[in-house]
Amino acid sequence: MDNQPRLASFVFDYDHAFVGNSALVNADCLQWLSRLPGESIHAVVTDPPYGVKEYEPDQLEKRTNGNGGVWRIPPSFDGHKRSPLPRFTALNETERQEMRVFFSDWARLVFPALCPGSHIFLASNAFLSQLVFSAIIEQGFEFRGQVIRLVRTMRGGDRPKNAELEFPNVCTMPRSCYEPWGIFRKPMPPGMKVSDCLRTYKTGGLRRKLDGNPFEDVIESERTPQRERTIADHPSLKPQAFLRKLVYSALPLGEGIIIDPFMGSGSTIAAAEAVGYSSIGIERVNDYFALSLQAIPKLSQLKTSDLQLSLALP
Repeated sequence: MDNQPRLASFVFDYDHAFVGNSALVNADCLQWLSRLPGESIHAVVTDPPYGVKEYEPDQLEKRTNGNGGVWRIPPSFDGHKRSPLPRFTALNETERQEMRVFFSDWARLVFPALCPGSHIFLASNAFLSQLVFSAIIEQGFEFRGQVIRLVRTMRGGDRPKNAELEFPNVCTMPRSCYEPWGIFRKPMPPGMKVSDCLRTYKTGGLRRKLDGNPFEDVIESERTPQRERTIADHPSLKPQAFLRKLVYSALPLGEGIIIDPFMGSGSTIAAAEAVGYSSIGIERVNDYFALSLQAIPKLSQLKTSDLQLSLALP
């Protein structure tokens, strides 16, 4: 089914493009969310910027030039060049409060746009999740647990900066071996059961896995494969094998519209395309928006390590 006419009303007057079943919008997500009609969206799957400032133009320029700024430019490791990572621990108290306000404002704008019973999957990290999750809950969302992405990254485990030789047996934080994704649900109307919500809004629950078993909250995940990084050069790119599982579960009946308000290079939208869902991606950085136009069709066509899900793709 051609979903472009259905999605055309969501692009407003912003620069945009249509790719498959998806609409891509070059806009600030807070402005875009403020214009959405009520109860028009069925799920959110997103990996937002943390610190909020790491994707500001000046910080992106520093990362590109190798100067760091908010971004930690790590050395090569075992012959492999490590990607820059934002310095979450470098945020001072004022910046942490600014981040809390940002996510509170974001959740306040998302809330009316979602159908009752709609779910949000939101990527986080162990250091900041408690702050961000509480800001979202305070705007009326139900906390429904977390998806733990088991993945060993290069984050954490560093010796004290500029004192590595003095304290060789000390690390300032644990080496990260997991990534928490918060799960939130917009409350259903009083007295409404999940079955009623499914009938009325097509929301309220999560889609079971293809083998009939429940969606699970611990998912073993590889680091993003190089072939995907070659297609989409984004510093926080998540693997298709993982994203497709989240996206697939987010629409319990396989119907509705998923949004990614922080689209980046489009990996979540590509996952939605791969499983045959209709989606909308919002990205304010012009370069990443342009990249998404090329990356989404290529990422969505990749076969992943999840053989069962790959075989079921449209």
